[in-house]
Amino acid sequence: MKARLTLVGALLAVTACTTGPTLENQGTVTAPPGDSKHLTIGTAGFTESDLLAQMYALLLNHAGYRTKILSVTNRELYEPALEAGQIDVVPEYAATFADWLNAKANGPDAPAVGSPDLATTMSALRTLAAPRGLTVLDPGKAVDQNAFAVTAAYAREHKLKTLSDLGAAKLPVRLAAGDECVQRPYCEPGLKKTYGIDITAVDPKGVGTTQSKQAVQNGQDQMVLTTTTDATLDAFGLVLLADDRHLQNADYIVPVVNRSRAGSEGVTRALGALNTVLTTADLASLNQQVDSWRRLPKDVAKDYLVSKGLLRP
Repeated sequence: MKARLTLVGALLAVTACTTGPTLENQGTVTAPPGDSKHLTIGTAGFTESDLLAQMYALLLNHAGYRTKILSVTNRELYEPALEAGQIDVVPEYAATFADWLNAKANGPDAPAVGSPDLATTMSALRTLAAPRGLTVLDPGKAVDQNAFAVTAAYAREHKLKTLSDLGAAKLPVRLAAGDECVQRPYCEPGLKKTYGIDITAVDPKGVGTTQSKQAVQNGQDQMVLTTTTDATLDAFGLVLLADDRHLQNADYIVPVVNRSRAGSEGVTRALGALNTVLTTADLASLNQQVDSWRRLPKDVAKDYLVSKGLLRP
């Protein structure tokens, strides 16, 4: 625990006094993309992010880069560190990250720029990322989406199939999620505004973590924020409620890099190899191997890349 606190403290210091250019001074990026051979890959600390970070590291190692992985569970910390060059690469979700950068640049009430249309989302995301010294690489086939689950028994008792059903039921709901949920438009504010759900509290146990799902399973919380690639819901007796009013955008997975350190063709080519194979179904299967079978993310990531011919055994 001390190591994590020290890490977060260090990142707070970094983001409070960044070494990179300020947004106001970046303007049009004209310097050539950097190609540091020592790269730090960020992960948001949940299973899928850990798996993607491990795959990025393995692919970059195979391409001749030295890497280390840094786990920072809050985008409010790791994104400024990415701008500052303290983190060089992170796996991100296109629509969510576009809206997050938009809110950061234009205020929390700015109209959403994320869209179910990938081309529209990517255009907005790249426009917002470039002045911050960030390059968004091409998305692949894999797409994830935030989702909300309750116990099957709770759904049966209250006749719930959709999030609209939950809002109409006027039930008090304690939500297991990340601590940032209280501010994110797709989470607590969106559930209240779009569905009229009575969120009484956010229990900060993380997105789709075992602890979050156990809290709903044992009745401590009533709903959990997870993802559509969560393959362990059945094991906890949980079912998804349909997002029938489309609060969530489909989130294609994209690598985001610090341009001055990792914007080179070598990094782009190494990470782009994953786009040729990784699918949404693959992601669900990989998540299951970690969450249900208790395999290490690094081992699961390596076996997958070997099976797809991207690494040698």
